[in-house]
Amino acid sequence: MLQQTLPAILKLILMSRIIIIFLCSMLSGFVYSQELNCKVIINADQVQTSDRSVFKDMERAIATFMNTRKWTADSYKNHERINCTIFLNISKMPSIGNFQASAQITSGRPVFNTNYESAVLNFADRDWEFEYIESQPLEYNDNSYLNNLTSILAFYAYIIIGMDYDSFSELGGTPYFQKALTVVNNAQSSGRGGWAALTSSRNRYSLIESINNPQMVELRKNTYKYHRTALDIFDKSPDQSRTIILNAIKDVKKAWSINPNSIFIISFFDAKATELVNVFSGGNIQVKREAYDILTSIDSKRSIYQKIISN
Repeated sequence: MLQQTLPAILKLILMSRIIIIFLCSMLSGFVYSQELNCKVIINADQVQTSDRSVFKDMERAIATFMNTRKWTADSYKNHERINCTIFLNISKMPSIGNFQASAQITSGRPVFNTNYESAVLNFADRDWEFEYIESQPLEYNDNSYLNNLTSILAFYAYIIIGMDYDSFSELGGTPYFQKALTVVNNAQSSGRGGWAALTSSRNRYSLIESINNPQMVELRKNTYKYHRTALDIFDKSPDQSRTIILNAIKDVKKAWSINPNSIFIISFFDAKATELVNVFSGGNIQVKREAYDILTSIDSKRSIYQKIISN
């Protein structure tokens, strides 16, 4: 009797395992992830050292810190993660474990129903000064300053997330910009570069101060209008989208007239200049001309806008 029931039991166990594997594969698309999909690229060609392994280890450690830490209370599916890049150009290593660098931080968000990704952030930070010991874990606390590297990384994590949330809902990034401001406030006591007021118009303090400035509220609202109500419908209603984006840059001009040196406005055009040319290279000639006049009055040093009226 036992010999007859054993094959049936084994068959039942096998079928159960097949069902479990099937269900796991079906649910894999619903697995939740952290918020960021951050690519880290380090260039240390200017640094003279025989041990180059520290830079690869640093690259991996920074990527792990950005991509595995939970920055919000929200749930993200894997395909919803925010694509971003940190390009770190290390210029000096004054002593073992101490580094000076500049960085380019970029992020993008997908445009609905397309394969296109729109640049949201493009910011150059020339004040990276930090310590890093190979294989030593990167520690961070939201409530206090522990070290410069993780404070800088946390600051940009919150800026990237805040910019992304602003693009999907009006002023949706506010909680994360407040967190970025907290990072700045905690780090100011360190006396390290990039955190202080009045020392530079292009540092981390200036960026978050500009974003949180009440005069920039309309610019932040336009981040939502530009992306969610214009770019996301561009494939179906290009003329309507161009009109919305034209109105958005009119509001940018109003903010610029109040604060022409705002780093938030400068970084907006650093991210959007090429895209704006592509948007306004087609469509109504009057809209093209109006867009060209606004863009060249605000962002006069960039010659790329000439393409709008030459097409």
